Amino acid sequence: MKSYCGFFRCSRTEMSCMEQPHTFLNQLRDHHFIPEKMHKKLIRCKSKAVREKGVYQVLDWVEAERPNSIKVFWKCVFRDHLLLQYPTLRLLRNRLLDGSFTFYEKLPEKVEKEEGEEDKKKKGSEEGEDEEEKTRRKKRNQKKRSESVEEQPSTSTQSNPSQKRKVQRPTYSSPFSKNEKADIWTWPIYKTQLPVTCGDKEGTLNRDKLAKGKRCIVVQGRWFTPSGFQEFGGKKSSKNWKCSIRCRGTTLGKLIQEGHLTSPDFKRRKSAQAKRALFLSNQSAGAITESDENDDDEEEEEEAEQEREEGERRDQANTAGESSTGGSHCGVKKSVFKVTCGAINGMLHKDRFASGSCGKSIRTELRWMTPVEFVKGESALEDPSWKKDIQWDGKPLSLLIKSKILVIHSLLCKCKLCSSTAKDRHDQDNDDNCFICRSQGSLICCDECPRSFHQRCHLPNVDGAMMGDDCPWMCTFCVLRASQSWRYPKQMTYQEALTCRISDHQLECQYLLLCLYNADEEHIAVADPCINVRNYTSVIKTPIWLDRVVEKLQQNLYQSVQHFVSDVLLIFTNCATFNRDNAEYCVMGERLKDIFEREFKSTFSIQLQHPTASNSQ
Repeated sequence: MKSYCGFFRCSRTEMSCMEQPHTFLNQLRDHHFIPEKMHKKLIRCKSKAVREKGVYQVLDWVEAERPNSIKVFWKCVFRDHLLLQYPTLRLLRNRLLDGSFTFYEKLPEKVEKEEGEEDKKKKGSEEGEDEEEKTRRKKRNQKKRSESVEEQPSTSTQSNPSQKRKVQRPTYSSPFSKNEKADIWTWPIYKTQLPVTCGDKEGTLNRDKLAKGKRCIVVQGRWFTPSGFQEFGGKKSSKNWKCSIRCRGTTLGKLIQEGHLTSPDFKRRKSAQAKRALFLSNQSAGAITESDENDDDEEEEEEAEQEREEGERRDQANTAGESSTGGSHCGVKKSVFKVTCGAINGMLHKDRFASGSCGKSIRTELRWMTPVEFVKGESALEDPSWKKDIQWDGKPLSLLIKSKILVIHSLLCKCKLCSSTAKDRHDQDNDDNCFICRSQGSLICCDECPRSFHQRCHLPNVDGAMMGDDCPWMCTFCVLRASQSWRYPKQMTYQEALTCRISDHQLECQYLLLCLYNADEEHIAVADPCINVRNYTSVIKTPIWLDRVVEKLQQNLYQSVQHFVSDVLLIFTNCATFNRDNAEYCVMGERLKDIFEREFKSTFSIQLQHPTASNSQ
């Protein structure tokens, strides 16, 4: 119970700075943590600073009046609807669950008693002064009454509107604070955050993030750098945010100068601009506007912060993988893990992993899934234990998490993997690399499967004009799979397949070439070997390679399927001839040949399993 009370005491400041605390206060009132009268007075507060101070004093009152109900308090505020609305509560819940919080030392009892005695003396002196003022007021009122009786005013003077009683209008103010001071940055409740304004925009400044040079001002869940908040507030023309951003009328520059705030020098971004300017011509440099530079600065800072966070997680995972010991998991440095859950198989990608429900990190043949979705595909339970049910190398996935090989992101993580927006989640539905060449870049995504392609890598090549419409796009793999049943209603013999016209089976040939491109990870059959391989033409009299086969197919140089198959098989024959003394390349060539033969029979629905090489020659 003491731990809950100590955690509550250390968390009051953070809870008091929450944006729009009305729902939070309603929850406390509904569960009888605060009286109705106190709730009404606090809800009426319109000033943000006064409301924050009021929430802090409400929490202080709860600690003093209801110390035995602190544990129930945490259960009350850790409800789903509050956790979704308030990131602060999510952070506190995470700290309480994983035990990452620390407590401050309590003040000695003697100091607290002395402070209490001083407060009593101050209150006593204030009460004495109040009594003296009351007696003085009574004497003044008596004198006024005696004077009014002697004057004996007439009826006209009694009905004079100037002497009528004034109507008292209701005023809305804080129920706790009187005689506020302007220097709120010295208050204990603003130890970590400060209310700031720029123009007509209001935000909350995080002191620690300002000191680290990160995005430190939040407005309705959106984080800004000081310069970005300055532009957001309509003060774009001002070149110094330290003068345009204020806290209760005082500029941040003055607070930094007086030592109340700490701000680093943003020289890194300026030097990056200067370095970039060295490579610009005078004409292009003159075309750069101030708004472009500001936008670039914000984008660079956001990207740098995301890279910094991802780099820290990556380093942490790599360090854990190198330092892990024991069993078959010693020194794990892989980035892709083959995982299973019952009869379902998939590949877990470490760079996509965020948590059980965030980050679609497991790829199956049909789609990308989060670990929870991967388990639900096999389990009928509503809340399956994905850490135990997902197996890697015969061991539960919790082993990789315990060894820090997989790092679970924080509940307040702002990366795209943890984002809840529809766009960011949709971006995780497809591969990050091209399915053919395995490199990144500008990719087109299939709407039916998780594959992605470069426009020139896909067969047929994707025209840029096709990317402008909103129609769903399917890759060759998905088109062939969807049309397989009606394209080949019955099986055919191997010889019948070879005699088919190539114009009627372009799709099948393109599919077979894509399969070979994907399987050839070492690119031994892709490019022209005559250019890079020494003495190749002296051994091989008829060179052929995959890129050349694609050219001939696109130029309609093949008349029948047999001509296409003969060229492809010649690639494997040349590989075996030239590498007769290199067993490694011979094995690669044989593997590609087996894939081609297997896919050819499956694609054309071959009835009899004839050896492709002998029949095609």
